[in-house]
Amino acid sequence: MATAKKPAAKKPAAKKPVAKKVVAKKAAPAKKAAPAKKVAAKKPAAKKVAVKKPAAKKVAAKKPATARKPNAAFMKPVTPSAVLAAVIGASPAPRTEVTKKVWEYIKKFKLQNPENKRMIDADDKLKAVFGGKKQVSMFEMTKLISGHLK
Repeated sequence: MATAKKPAAKKPAAKKPVAKKVVAKKAAPAKKAAPAKKVAAKKPAAKKVAVKKPAAKKVAAKKPATARKPNAAFMKPVTPSAVLAAVIGASPAPRTEVTKKVWEYIKKFKLQNPENKRMIDADDKLKAVFGGKKQVSMFEMTKLISGHLK
């Protein structure tokens, strides 16, 4: 049996990239009012690459720093009841100062529960302020104190 020779497979010829021609535009006659533009030098057979400029970030105009004004309701002096006056003093003070003085009293006599710092263990003076409760949470404490302010 005779076998026929197969023709050799032809490889397709590799395509060469076609260089884009850079066409220079003729400059229009310069006007006296506008300055003439410079024509860029030709680059030999190179592609032009568009250069992207980063987008400009918008910066919000900052307001000038002003001193923060306290709320007038918090700064109004309030008079503590006789029971609360035994803890913080009888002089009228803003609500913020009353809370600070109560916390100073709690820290001074170590009335905060060591296991759960949110709980306040009342002594005899604070028990009267807390309505006879032995232990209250720090959030409940502010509610109970506000009942003793006029």
